[in-house]
Parts: sequence; C-alpha cells; structure tokens
Amino acid sequence: MTTMKALYFEEFGGPDVLRYGDVPRPSAQAGEVLVRTEFIGVNFADIYRRRGAYHLEPHTPYINGYEAAGVVADGPAGMVGRRVLFVDVPLANAEYVVVPVDHVIWLPDGVDTRLAATVGLQGLTADFLAHDLGRNSPGDKVFVTSVAGGVGQILAQMLIADGVEVYGSASTEDKRQVALGFGVREVFPSRDADWVAANEGRFDTVYDGIGTTLPHSIALLKRRGAVVLFGMAGGAPPMIDPRTLLSGSKRLLTGDLWDFLTSSGERQARADRLFAYLAGGAIGVSVPCVFQLADGPAAHRLLESGNSVGKVLMQPSGV
Repeated sequence: MTTMKALYFEEFGGPDVLRYGDVPRPSAQAGEVLVRTEFIGVNFADIYRRRGAYHLEPHTPYINGYEAAGVVADGPAGMVGRRVLFVDVPLANAEYVVVPVDHVIWLPDGVDTRLAATVGLQGLTADFLAHDLGRNSPGDKVFVTSVAGGVGQILAQMLIADGVEVYGSASTEDKRQVALGFGVREVFPSRDADWVAANEGRFDTVYDGIGTTLPHSIALLKRRGAVVLFGMAGGAPPMIDPRTLLSGSKRLLTGDLWDFLTSSGERQARADRLFAYLAGGAIGVSVPCVFQLADGPAAHRLLESGNSVGKVLMQPSGV
C-alpha cells in the first residue's frame, strides 16, 4: 500500500487531538486529478470541524481541510505538472488530494502556489461579498469587521480599488496599522464598543464576519443600508427582531460562497477576476504565517487565538 503524510484526528476536541502520520495515498479516477499540495489553507471552518460543530467528510481517520494549492501529479494528458488551486475539496490536510477536474482553478503566470493559497478561499469570499451581495457604488461608505483578517484585508482593498470608502475594526494596534497602511480610512478597536454610539447611522454597508456584533452592525447603518453577514468568527449572532430593520428600511443580506461556485466556469471566472486585482496591484496581502503540516496543532492554536494577521498556511515537508 502506498502511503502519504497527513494531519488527521480520530476524536473531536481541541488542537491536541490532531495527529501527523501515514495514511493511504489516494488515486485519481476518471474526471479527477491527483494534486501534490504545496500550501494548505487553514480556515475557521476547519476549527469548527475539528470541534465536531461543522460538516466533516466521512473518512477513517478524519482528515480536515478544503483548500490548498499545488501541482497536478496525475490525471488526464496535458494537466500533469500544471499549478492549481482548489477551495472546496475535502481531505486537503495531506500531501496528496484527489480533486474533481471541474473543481480545479488553474493558476496564471505570476500567481505562485503560496500566493494562491494565501488569497484563495478568502479572496473568492471577498469577491462574492463585494460583487454579489454588497454591490457598492463609488463613494459609498462601508464598514468591515476584522478588517486586517484574511477576508477583511482582501475585501477592503477590493472595495477601495472600486472607489468605496472603507472603515473597519481590528483587535490590536498592529492590525490597525496594517489596515491603515492599505487605505482604510479609520480603524476602531473591536474589543471596545464605546465608539459605536458615536458612529450610528454612518455607513451604507457593514460587512460583518463576527456574528456576535450583528446588533452593532445594524446600528452603524444609514437608513436603507445593508448588513452583509458572512461569518461567525466570534460566535452565533443573537436573535434580531425584524422590526429593528423595518424602522430604518435596513436590510440583512447573507450568502454562501458555494451557491455561487456552481461550475468550473464560475470558479475560474471569479478566480480570474481576483487574480486581475492582484496583477494590477490593487490587492496586497500580509505575508502568511506558514507552519509545517506536522505542526498543525500550532497552526490551529494561532488562528483560534485571534492574533494572526492575514492567512495561516501549512506546508508538507520537502516542499
């Protein structure tokens, strides 16, 4: 039996349940490619899966992760050796991953596998938040929670490139400086809500990836404004009385990226739009924090701590 290294677990719990070792290496079948991963994305959804609070692909043992970039090691003629990204394929915390061909995102020249994994899931999320849900116009004033985080950095820069005025929140002074450095107008302390009252009714759109901050986000809206709720990094949002929205003609918008990445063409077109922002210099990202795959527990601890700036990646040994 051919084996590979993977990060896996056999029971739900904290980072200490993660183990690194040998598991059977998969093989590509018709309509699939085998990708040798070079950089693997670590996301909050992976933490929820590890805890047993989110859908996890059945496998013995459990292998987490849905996002990575690498090189096609086996597959149809003409595909082997090409650099690829995927963001919605399970069992990604491993040296080799079987990927359906229609889930492959081909990387252009100028986008290496580390950059692709750094911007992949968060960049595509930012793209659909901005272009499918928020749909802001030049001159709009918007607020982005965790504006120096993985999604926040890319979303804010995308909106700025489109002529939108961006404000936001951050948990530390270092993160505040990062956001100000790429053009955010003002950054408020996310762990101190005293500033909310002074800014009520100020923003056309609030992009909220925290969840528990939903009442504050609604308060920050202008009349006829919209909250785009896209995550629960801080926990589940509280119940909201619809009359809270009705009185100011405010809207609550939500969406799931997977309802927009519905075909190979959709994946590639949206990725190409993201890559165009990168190529044009409109989006720059913080240097990712890269851990060896064997150090997966430390990667999870960092992301859970809230102290990471930008993306957390894992790298198989020998890459």
